[in-house]
Amino acid sequence: MNESEFRVFLKRERRKDSAIEQIVELTATFESFLGEHYPGSSLDQISAESLESYVSWLESETGETASEPLWALRYYFDFIENQPLSDLAGEMRAERVKRKPFHLRDFRGVNPHEIAKLEALYIDNIDQMLDAARTPRLRQDFSEQSGLPPETILEFVTLADLARLSGVRGVRARLYFEAGLTPEIIATWEPEALHAMLVEYVTRSSFEGIAPLPKETQNLVEHARRLPKIVQY
Repeated sequence: MNESEFRVFLKRERRKDSAIEQIVELTATFESFLGEHYPGSSLDQISAESLESYVSWLESETGETASEPLWALRYYFDFIENQPLSDLAGEMRAERVKRKPFHLRDFRGVNPHEIAKLEALYIDNIDQMLDAARTPRLRQDFSEQSGLPPETILEFVTLADLARLSGVRGVRARLYFEAGLTPEIIATWEPEALHAMLVEYVTRSSFEGIAPLPKETQNLVEHARRLPKIVQY
């Protein structure tokens, strides 16, 4: 990172000294991550994949949202005139700033008694569910703590993971879960094939609802491919 020129750029952007220090520090943290995980790469030669990988790693390690690092990195991408990465960082940050936690009780088909057990442990929304049980070890521990079977914990985690996708809430998350999908699996499908599969699934099953429209499915797949992975299945 050309820190001196970056600081001049931030001054021109009328950033306060305290903000400049924070932006430079957060950018340097990302640079260190690149050096460790992508040897030979630099801040000026990164890809969307490495940015998404960093955000996924950061949120997994800290359990906190990456909205501030994304805010800082967008300034750096503007500085090096990398508009695609600036747009991506802005989009990823907007998802984290605007998204309100979705309550577990609002998923279709959940058991009220299971919800009560989760809420007794202060697990009320999808963010809390993901924090508590995003790995197999955490799910096993949480199963013992809550008295709920591991498969039930995995169901709630999968629903919560699906609800991170744009436009996916109570009914859609249930449809995708029952169709055997996770965000990672959705990302492997071509939109047309996924749409056809979901139409066929709704037709032959007893699911009360409609399949997503083709455009909705296309947006779903595109978002799944960009979504940082935070759940270990």
